[in-house]
Parts: sequence; structure tokens; C-alpha cells
Amino acid sequence: MGEKTKVEKITSIKKEFSKGDLAVYPAHGVGCIESIESKEINGDTMNFYMMKIVENGMVIMIPTSNVESVGLRDVIPETEVPEVYKVMQEKAQGADNQTWNRRYREYMDKIKTGSIYDVAEVFRDLFQLKLEKDLSFGERKLLDTAQNLLVQELSTAKDIDEKSMMQEIENLFN
Repeated sequence: MGEKTKVEKITSIKKEFSKGDLAVYPAHGVGCIESIESKEINGDTMNFYMMKIVENGMVIMIPTSNVESVGLRDVIPETEVPEVYKVMQEKAQGADNQTWNRRYREYMDKIKTGSIYDVAEVFRDLFQLKLEKDLSFGERKLLDTAQNLLVQELSTAKDIDEKSMMQEIENLFN
């Protein structure tokens, strides 16, 4: 009876990816780990994930020791997709009383977190704002970025093509 339950901190478990894994890199979207390579840098040998971003084919070298700090993570499981939809269907957070550049900075910061929920908030807020007024050039670009990141990850999670995914997202707002 007197046994203590050992509680492990999940954060201490270092996430490891294998060749062929799909992962999400903040602000860039879904990519595939093409290989794990060792390179010598300043006399130290370091291991890197060579990750090819699905959308544009760009290859990013990510030190395996920096996975947490850069925010590299798994694609969300399909079971989480309805939660993301819920975020998108909420009322936009009152951004009207802020200047467009302050809003822009806040949205950029959210996109950089790498959280699909933050990206969904940015998409929702800008999508709803667009219905009320013309977006600035920067806001239009952010809306596109948020939309691309959402469509990439959600279509990967649901294993459907991006066009079908975009249709599903549009249906949420009709």
C-alpha cells in the first residue's frame, strides 16, 4: 500500500523522428524527414534531421538536439481535427480596437508558435475580419499563410487531398 507512484514528466522525453516521418515545422508547415545526417561543425559532430517541406520542397536542416526549441512536432492525430474546427468556428477575438500592425505582430507570433490551434485562431480572426473590411496587404499574406498551414496539416491528419480539405474548411463558415 505504501508504494509511491512514479510520475514521469513527459516534457523530459525527447521527441525523436525517423526517416520518412511527417512532422510540422512552425511557420513552414508539414515536412518529411528525408534523412538523418551527421555533420561536423566547429569540430563537433552533430546530427541533423534533413526535412523537406511538402509545400515548396525547401530542405531544412534541424539539429536533432534542438527539436524542442525549434518546435518540431508530430502532425496532429485525426481525432484532434474537430477541436481545431471548434476554434475556427468561435467568434473572432475583438481585434478591431488594435492598429493593423499590432494585430499583424500578434498574428505572426501565433503562427510562429507552431500550434495548429494558434494558426486556426489567426485564420478565423482574419477570415472574419475580411468579411467586414478590406485587409491590408500584410494581413492578406498572413491569412494565406495561416490557411496554407491549416490545409496542409489537416489534410495530412485526415489523409485527404488539400482541395477537399479547403472545401471542408469553407463549409465551416457557411
